[in-house]
Amino acid sequence: MPVPLFLIIDGYPKKSRDEFDVAGMTHAWRLYSSMLQSFLPDAEYRVWLPSDEAELPEGLGVEQYTGILWTGCNLTVYQTDQPRVVRQLELARRGYESGTPAFGSCCGLQVAVAAAGGEVKAHPLGREMGFARRTKLTVAGCTHPMMKGKPDVFNAFISHDDEVTSLPPGSEVLASNDYTSIQAAVITHRRGTFWATQYHPEYNLHEMARLIVARRERLVREGFFLDGSDLANYVEKLEALHREPARKDLRWQLDVGDEIISSELR
Repeated sequence: MPVPLFLIIDGYPKKSRDEFDVAGMTHAWRLYSSMLQSFLPDAEYRVWLPSDEAELPEGLGVEQYTGILWTGCNLTVYQTDQPRVVRQLELARRGYESGTPAFGSCCGLQVAVAAAGGEVKAHPLGREMGFARRTKLTVAGCTHPMMKGKPDVFNAFISHDDEVTSLPPGSEVLASNDYTSIQAAVITHRRGTFWATQYHPEYNLHEMARLIVARRERLVREGFFLDGSDLANYVEKLEALHREPARKDLRWQLDVGDEIISSELR
């Protein structure tokens, strides 16, 4: 049986990746490769950085991959004057045409929707940050295999300020919350199927803490924290709970359940 080969697409520009290095956060493609190999240890993967590179690695076409994995990214899919955005939309369309299955989170969902003819806009309420709270499975989500084992209502790691406002034909919403109506969806287009979440199943508490550090100036400016000291205190609580996931005090204070702690449930 052939070894499964996946393409991981990390659209973050180098400047953003450098900010993650300073904050001590793992690069998005590494989070995805770790997630992949935790559940499919025999799988192989190649990485494409479309903000840096115009061509796919090793000259392989999308049809030669078992699946395509799209990480989060801080680009905006409706800025189609940017070649690094256009490359990703074109690649997603090729994936649909070839029938290569795909999964993605955050910007991955937005790429999937935009490439199939749906709509993405800036969220009128601004950023959703930290946890997507009280996310609820839809009727379709309750029976969809992507949500197998999920509680009917759950929290999930999140960071975004754009949202999907209109799904293309052939789509189903799998989860929603009061802040973002499309938290998870499946998009079927041409010959392909794309499973996607607005939230980040690949994160853990440590990575969310490091993302908050990387975004500290804008998070204070946007009112998520009173000041740098307030932010640092919250980050330390996240890190402490990551180190000691059974701590009742921190799980209660941070509103963290098993669906956040457990990689299988995430």
